[in-house]
Amino acid sequence: MNIYDIAKLAGVSIATVSRVVNDSPNVNDKTKEKVRKVMEENHYMPNEFARGLGRSFVKAVGLVCPAISDDYMAKAVACLEKRLREHGYDCILHCSGYDKEDKRQAVGMILKKRIDALMLIGSNFAGGKEEDTSYICEAARQIPVFMINGYVEGENIYGILADDYQAVYDATEELIFAGKRRILFLSNSDSFSAMQKRKGYEDAHKNHGLPILEELNICVENTINGTKDQLLLRRDLAFDGVIATEDGLAVGALKYAKATGISVPEEISVVGYNNSELSISCEPELTTVDARGEILCKTAVDSMMTLLEGKRINSKTIIKCHLVKRHTTDF
Repeated sequence: MNIYDIAKLAGVSIATVSRVVNDSPNVNDKTKEKVRKVMEENHYMPNEFARGLGRSFVKAVGLVCPAISDDYMAKAVACLEKRLREHGYDCILHCSGYDKEDKRQAVGMILKKRIDALMLIGSNFAGGKEEDTSYICEAARQIPVFMINGYVEGENIYGILADDYQAVYDATEELIFAGKRRILFLSNSDSFSAMQKRKGYEDAHKNHGLPILEELNICVENTINGTKDQLLLRRDLAFDGVIATEDGLAVGALKYAKATGISVPEEISVVGYNNSELSISCEPELTTVDARGEILCKTAVDSMMTLLEGKRINSKTIIKCHLVKRHTTDF
């Protein structure tokens, strides 16, 4: 039972419920009595967000991302900041790093600021054990939490996600239709997004009656040369296709192919992810999935504005991705 349910049962807006919680003089006694009765009957305990809806906003939003040096996150921060500024909101940015405890501390620090909502950028905030994300649920008891390409189940938490599963499923299927049978899956983490991508890769194999070979599932460091070097150490591994969870990993695979005299796309086909500048800075230019990062950020801000206006929004919004076909594939 949350504030939206109470508002619906009482036949009032969520802002009115919040004013009743705060015992505002702007609500008449009859309405207060009706709302309080519904709250008591449903054993509703208001959280800080419910209390805050009836008050004025400070017009500031907290942004937390693991690393601003990451191309995807840098673009997301820029897009969010621009969109929020258009709505008259300031941003407070914290770069947390990837360590679990560092992320927890960064969220704790930003909650000490006066902010109306919190945005967590990147799928590294989701996934793992329940205790690893408990701090997000704790934050959501105070203010709305929006997760850009991640999701944690909980009240007052909202996920805006790219459909990573379907995007990789479709890309893998394209490679299978093109005759590829030993498709390498390159990832650099076990983040929420990476797990969705891996599931898409595996399900495409299963649905086409192909085996899932663990030797073709390789976790590499998130650098171009690091990826190339790790593949060189395993140059006896045969593969005819590559699905990479980041464009940088795909470019590393291209450098490996060049170093070993393998032609692309004639001998191996390579698909990256994110449609970053890297995808058009390599030769041949990279076929890649456009994860629609700008649309994710715009949707997150628009959803936040709708919520802060006292209207209900979906807890999860999934955005369809798009495969950009260039010259590292022949389909």
